[in-house]
Amino acid sequence: MSFTFILDIGKTNIKGLVLDAGGVTCWSRSRDNTVLAAGLYPHFDVESIWEWLLETLAEAAVDHTIASINVSTHGACAVLLDEHGTLALPVMDYESTLPEACSASYNAARPAFTDSLSPSLPAGLNLGRQLWWQREHFPGEFARVTTLLCYPQYWVWRLCGRAVSECTSLGCHTDLWLPREGRYSALVDALDLRDSLPPLTRAYEPAGVISPEVATATGVVPTCRVFAGVHDSNASFARYLAASASLGEAFTVVSTGTWFVSMAREGDYEALTEERDTLANVDVFGQPLACARFMGGREFEAICTRVDAGHETEVSIEALGAIIESAVYALPAFAAAGPFNGRVGQFSASVSNGAALATLYLALMVDYELDLLGARGAVIFGSLGQRNPWLCALVAALRPQQRVLISGDSASTARGAWCLTRWGEPLPPDMTQFTAVEPIGLAGLGGYRDQWRAQVGMEPTAYPVT
Repeated sequence: MSFTFILDIGKTNIKGLVLDAGGVTCWSRSRDNTVLAAGLYPHFDVESIWEWLLETLAEAAVDHTIASINVSTHGACAVLLDEHGTLALPVMDYESTLPEACSASYNAARPAFTDSLSPSLPAGLNLGRQLWWQREHFPGEFARVTTLLCYPQYWVWRLCGRAVSECTSLGCHTDLWLPREGRYSALVDALDLRDSLPPLTRAYEPAGVISPEVATATGVVPTCRVFAGVHDSNASFARYLAASASLGEAFTVVSTGTWFVSMAREGDYEALTEERDTLANVDVFGQPLACARFMGGREFEAICTRVDAGHETEVSIEALGAIIESAVYALPAFAAAGPFNGRVGQFSASVSNGAALATLYLALMVDYELDLLGARGAVIFGSLGQRNPWLCALVAALRPQQRVLISGDSASTARGAWCLTRWGEPLPPDMTQFTAVEPIGLAGLGGYRDQWRAQVGMEPTAYPVT
């Protein structure tokens, strides 16, 4: 039997997973994703990741014939290589605030939101801002750049030796891409990087086969195909695109983790606003995808920490009801970015169950972001349905006009990346079957939502809670 290996690099964790012919994860390893503070600026430890990847591939190849490899990573990250294929500059951590120092000159050069559908974001969350800052502060090193690779494609290049570009990473609030036109923005020329960008390849197309050096080092078969790589949230969305015959034309996927990203197929692009951190990403076909996001995982942790409660504090309908009855609100924001960026998170009163308060907060945020997108059709959660079923049930109650479904996937990103290695082939039956979420019966939830929205300065919703 042949298997597929997925390298999944998140902001917090890195995973290597082996999926079988049915798209089921049958083997996995993980490690922390560390940021090195020393040096020119905070940066990712790519050599340590590479060593770990080779070791992990070698371990996986002992019992699995790996026929395909795909890579998914977080966005807002690029690698700058010189003519010798070595790093011209370290790979910047997008949470570094250093790029904000160049905002005056950068904002004059970046494309308008109406063209790029990419909002101006803090720190280095706009890849273009990172590049602008690097060019201003390290002109000699920047002048040596001959190849710019988005992060998934960097690992693809290291695995197979072929440099490619791919639209889901280019279209991830970089300011470098015009989603509706499907081409680079003028910022690419202002940075003098157009000739450094390799040819575009679709995420479901192979970039090449594993290099002889990597095959020898790991024991992976030399015919193993290496696919072009994909932005992680878009990998998750691709898993549902592949099953769209079961979902209909309009649906919204809520990808969860450090980032909660709501991605609405056939969302309202005209309603996207820079001020609310709504934007258009680009799907694997190169089509714009209306998105809203916030750092849900980070905010959940921050709320629990502030309450001085562990993440494993039990959430129950009684705990949720007690918070609603006591009218205790978590008011945004507890992390950077998102629709309330710049506000300082606070509690309206003291509370003892941080996990319950954080769950209510995330449900209210997801509900609000779905409104921002004009989301229609089903709302779909992946692994969150297993990790926090209360959150899914709250969203189902808050959105009676929509079906809320869970896929049952334990790793939607990995399954999406797996789908891309066999695009167009029939899906396993379990990937076209979804479970409807039963709305939670919680007295006062609708009024609680309206009061929360009033306190954050938003209009109350026009529809009732079930």
